[in-house]
Amino acid sequence: MLDHNVPAVVLKLDRNVFHHGGLGVIRSLGRAGVEVYAVCEDPLTPAARSRYLRGRFGWLPDADQPYRVLSALARIAERIGRRAVLIPTDDAGAILLAEHGPVLRRWFSFPMQPPDLPRRLAGKASLAALGRELGLPTVDSVETDDPVVAREFAERVGYPVVAKLAAPWRDTGGLRSTTIVRDARALTAAYAAGVPLLLQEYLPGSDWFFHGYCDADSVCRPAFTGRKHRSYPPHAGLTSLGECVPDPVLSGEMAALLSRLGYRGILDCDLRRDARDGRFRLLDFNPRIGAQFRLFRTADGVDVARAAHLDLTGRPVPDSAPAAGRRFLVENYDTAAALGYLRRGELDVRTWLRSLRGIDETAWFAADDLAPFGLMCLRTAWRAAHRPIGRRRRSTPARPGPGTARARSARSVEIEAVGGTV
Repeated sequence: MLDHNVPAVVLKLDRNVFHHGGLGVIRSLGRAGVEVYAVCEDPLTPAARSRYLRGRFGWLPDADQPYRVLSALARIAERIGRRAVLIPTDDAGAILLAEHGPVLRRWFSFPMQPPDLPRRLAGKASLAALGRELGLPTVDSVETDDPVVAREFAERVGYPVVAKLAAPWRDTGGLRSTTIVRDARALTAAYAAGVPLLLQEYLPGSDWFFHGYCDADSVCRPAFTGRKHRSYPPHAGLTSLGECVPDPVLSGEMAALLSRLGYRGILDCDLRRDARDGRFRLLDFNPRIGAQFRLFRTADGVDVARAAHLDLTGRPVPDSAPAAGRRFLVENYDTAAALGYLRRGELDVRTWLRSLRGIDETAWFAADDLAPFGLMCLRTAWRAAHRPIGRRRRSTPARPGPGTARARSARSVEIEAVGGTV
């Protein structure tokens, strides 16, 4: 039983109206009777229309101005009037909480992390360096903003190589967080954006992930492992179809790593099982809740969001087994992902349609909460209709101009009550 007297606030600094992880938090805690509030770009953000959202904050924070974010969060806490559990949905939010924890703990409850740890884990190059320090199975990599050095690395390890933004929470220059670079021409194009990149060798094998919640003693409970069957973009993006597949070896390795790090709170890690030796290699460590976290829950119905709320309100987290075989689909991204796999000859229409059977939960559609799905469909259609033919898709939405939520002062936080008063 969750403490219904303690509300939760979903903090999102990422400018992405199609972020389904925040909606998952709203639904998971809201269905359990917890009052949930969320920071939203605008009233027509799909997650902002969930029936389980008690209040939305019409404010688009700027992660590059942390003290304005802190000031606005203080006013949000004042409007709510009670201490609340604060759950970030992106790396920038997790870094903010760790580095400015003493200020925010006056009003919010969240795990007490070592101040520098989330930034080290979220940074691609710093994570690779940390892995080498700890003696983890590593992936050959180099961080550079020099195209010549990058080309020499790619020629040494062989194409394709994986290009990642060194600090994905900053300005991306129009690049995706992760891109598979298949030849020298594509590598030159990637460096034309003028942002530092981490290049990694491309490993043959299968994609896995690990989700969990660590308490104050860095004990991970619950802990989940799963397979990423499809992603968007193919082989280099977020999960569009995943399955809960328990793996005791991976769970044990991650539990030992988290204990060594002294990690606390929710985490989402991407790994690859190397086909050459069968070992897991850590590729990404997200020190916050993952967008696909609703793929995982225990037999008692506990996911990482509920585990965090239970622990932070002084209640025990049930120790029960994961719901093995559970499958999760992100409708809008999987359609695009399937097209990519079809073009590569890695999927056919019949196999794709067969894979859609037996889905346990979808990111957007829910029979008891239809508005977010409808808005997602409308906004997806609008974006497709207004994108010029042949235009390359940007990894992040364009920065809004004056007069939009982006230009609002943090002093003008707008709060709209949904189904009640704030």
